[in-house]
Amino acid sequence: MDKILITGGAGYVGTVLTEHLLNKGHKISVIDLMIYGEDVLKKNPNLRIIKGDIRDVDLLEKEIPMHDIVIHLACISNDPSFELDPKLGKSINLDAFKILVEISKRSLIKKFIYASSSSVYGLKNEKNIHENISLEPLTEYSKYKVECELILKKYESENFTTVTLRPATVCGYSPRQRLDVVVNILTNFAVNKKFIKVFGGDQLRPNLHIADYCEAVDLLILADKNKIKNEIFNVGYQNLSIMQIAEKVKKVVEKEFSSINNIKIEREKTDDIRSYHINSDKIKKILNFTPKYSIEDAILELCNAFKKKLLTNTFDDDFYFNVKRLQNIQAK
Repeated sequence: MDKILITGGAGYVGTVLTEHLLNKGHKISVIDLMIYGEDVLKKNPNLRIIKGDIRDVDLLEKEIPMHDIVIHLACISNDPSFELDPKLGKSINLDAFKILVEISKRSLIKKFIYASSSSVYGLKNEKNIHENISLEPLTEYSKYKVECELILKKYESENFTTVTLRPATVCGYSPRQRLDVVVNILTNFAVNKKFIKVFGGDQLRPNLHIADYCEAVDLLILADKNKIKNEIFNVGYQNLSIMQIAEKVKKVVEKEFSSINNIKIEREKTDDIRSYHINSDKIKKILNFTPKYSIEDAILELCNAFKKKLLTNTFDDDFYFNVKRLQNIQAK
């Protein structure tokens, strides 16, 4: 089994991915600022938790050489969080990246797996958004994702395999739950407000269950380097409009909660025109990856978490919202 370093391993995806890879028998180190607390990660003899900053070069020089694989998740995640403090976003999402890659290559890391974003495609009219289509990022967040992809390609070599994932919008339950991504937002409204507020509704969003994200990363870890070196893979499942997602949420929540009936879907205007959908045929063809979990599975998972009181105070607690947590940290 491999020794794997995950940057951002205490985030929404990172916490689930860390546990998933521990269950596969890997030894995991997590570098994370831990702004949502260290208790989101379960204690495990094969897990090292390092409270640290990926901009700390000395820390990277010390920790990276002890590993075989680096999975880079750490970033100021999503557009609103990035726009809150663009200088901070640039320093973490872009400026720190090249140094991280350079140290990884110098430290004889075998594979470097980078989590980019499907938002790099921008606003597209085409129905078949594959990996070779032109990139038209609309925000600074997605522009820096593109820049990092280009930086990473330059460092590929025979002994340093680099690969990029462009995941769809992730959904489902995590110990470091986010309720500021579309499926999770709408489910929170349906369960706790008994209505769903949709801004726009016609915008398309590709979706991916968090468990399928973890499976895709696991495949990259195991894959022959000749299949994945210097490659980019879309990874998504259902491409739906926000209104279609809202209708699925309504149906599942009404079925799961006998006390919740006739959930209204309220539609409001929005300036957010971001609309994109992706084709994930390439990862299926090369790595035989097929997602197993639907949007309905993610909604059901969240409903069960609400029933078990795993998610409480879900409109006021900044734990669930990247922007709110960053705002509160900066205010202190």
